[in-house]
Amino acid sequence: MWIRWNYERGRQAIYNGPLIKTTSMIESHSLTLHASIIALFRKAVRIVSPDSKPNIVLERPRQADHGEFACTLALQLAKTTHRPPRELAKALIDALPPSKFIEKIDVAGPGFINIFLTPAAKQSVVSEVLNSNGRWGEINLGHQRRIQVEFVSSNPTGPLHVGHGRGASFGASLANILEKAGYRVQREYYVNDAGRQMDILTVSTWLRYLAGFGSLIAFPPNGYQGDYVTEMANHLRGAEGARLVRTDQAVLQGSSGFAMNQHDDVPTEAQIEAHMDVLIANAKSLLGNDYRIVHQLALREQLADCREDLEAFGVVFDEWFSEQSLYDDGSIAKVVEQLAAAGHLYVQDGAQWFRSTAFGDEKDRVIQRENGIFTYFASDIAYHANKFARGFDVIVDVWGADHHGYIPRVMAALTALGLDAKRMHVPLVQFVSLYRHGEKVQMSTRKGQFVTLRELRTEVGRDAARFFYVLRKSDQHLDFDLDLAKSESNDNPVYYVQYAHARIHGVLAKWGGESNRLSQVALTPLNSPQEFALMQWLREYPETLELAAREYAPHMVAFYLKELAAALHSYYNAVQFLVDDESLKLARLALICAVAAVLRDGLALLGVSAPEKM
Repeated sequence: MWIRWNYERGRQAIYNGPLIKTTSMIESHSLTLHASIIALFRKAVRIVSPDSKPNIVLERPRQADHGEFACTLALQLAKTTHRPPRELAKALIDALPPSKFIEKIDVAGPGFINIFLTPAAKQSVVSEVLNSNGRWGEINLGHQRRIQVEFVSSNPTGPLHVGHGRGASFGASLANILEKAGYRVQREYYVNDAGRQMDILTVSTWLRYLAGFGSLIAFPPNGYQGDYVTEMANHLRGAEGARLVRTDQAVLQGSSGFAMNQHDDVPTEAQIEAHMDVLIANAKSLLGNDYRIVHQLALREQLADCREDLEAFGVVFDEWFSEQSLYDDGSIAKVVEQLAAAGHLYVQDGAQWFRSTAFGDEKDRVIQRENGIFTYFASDIAYHANKFARGFDVIVDVWGADHHGYIPRVMAALTALGLDAKRMHVPLVQFVSLYRHGEKVQMSTRKGQFVTLRELRTEVGRDAARFFYVLRKSDQHLDFDLDLAKSESNDNPVYYVQYAHARIHGVLAKWGGESNRLSQVALTPLNSPQEFALMQWLREYPETLELAAREYAPHMVAFYLKELAAALHSYYNAVQFLVDDESLKLARLALICAVAAVLRDGLALLGVSAPEKM
């Protein structure tokens, strides 16, 4: 990894080739060293080329023998001063004020300035970590701005499955990272408690209830078929007895003789959907006000199960926002009226259409059907307008990758309402495939053939599930190896990282001293390449968090922890800690204690425990 820093204009990027992303300067006490070096070069520029105002960039070389930093300043100035880069590099070095941080500086290649830090400068990070009171890595990127992270938001129509688990792990980890980065974070779950899917769940529950009283109606293939539906039907029967029973003939009334179990021909998808529409309409008509009893029982039980499941997964929400509330308080009708008043709607075939193509969408969208019913899109517009009304400075929606095409229309609607759509960001989460014994586990949500999040957590453990979910970039497909997640080997990344933390505490336990005294010990004995490498990783933790927050990329933290753990294991296998030399012993213990602190903090951000024994 090669990291470029630019403090003049505050840009940073990870380098594996070309610059891929510019960002603004990290604000953290951890960067005092970097900022000091930048300040030295700024003074040198005023002497060598007073009229120049270059972007002063520090790059981290790939090879340790090239120093801790390389500066391209001479190459930049050569373009405007028309002087040879190597000549400029030497002039800049001569003009640099003395610094207690810099051991030596030399010129390499066409004019790169390589900067070598003093041992004391490199060692200082250990004390900084140990004296931070657990706040190492905190940055003020957010300036306490309010940011909302909405994630999971699964329809409450069944247990959460492994796909939802990835969104939950990603969203919760991202929220933690953003909080560490200086934002005031609100975590929200949008409850889709209105609309057709809840009606299908309600009817599915009612049909299972009727079957318990002898109904012979075939269960529709587009109904929810999991065992949890039968359990809810049993609860309904226990609460209501036979009071909600209706005849099969009445339930099927109006389905044009299409009763699922009366035809040998395979029904078309359109027939299946039309049949479900009839069942929903008849249920509402036959049950009247009692329809809400079935609906609320299904909603209540599924939401309770969802909340319990997520909390056991270490995911807690500040707000559970009801879609139905947007209908009840007139919010949906209000935004439709606003769009109409602004001239952004038109009527075609009796339906109201939003002219979203005027705002960059590929086609216009129906916002209200000819029967007067608002579409899902209408409620989504109202929901996002509500987010803006609540005063969030930044809005983050974590959506499944299959919703990618939905982004332009929501952005278009926000712009049409006069809202700043640039304040909304939508990281996408790709699908998850489970593998057991090398074979892909087949799943189908509607048929109830899926591995639930609860089952996954039971099989591999919460820590492994949380860590594995964020091991890949969220918009990349994830193959989840169940056997690897359960293994206790170095091939298992979560075990590998946790074991590094446990190893450190094993050493500290054998030592038996008070860890808080290590923050004041002399660090001069730490001068091996492995020790300096560990210090460099500690120094890079705030940088990693800053980039993870900016890129909405928790996987960067997971990658960092793996690398830090690898450096620790290598060091652990190479040296003795409890040596006779007291100063060397305490210095090494201080170093690994600082590593443990960073491992613990990084794991906590990802919702993973840091055991002291394994």
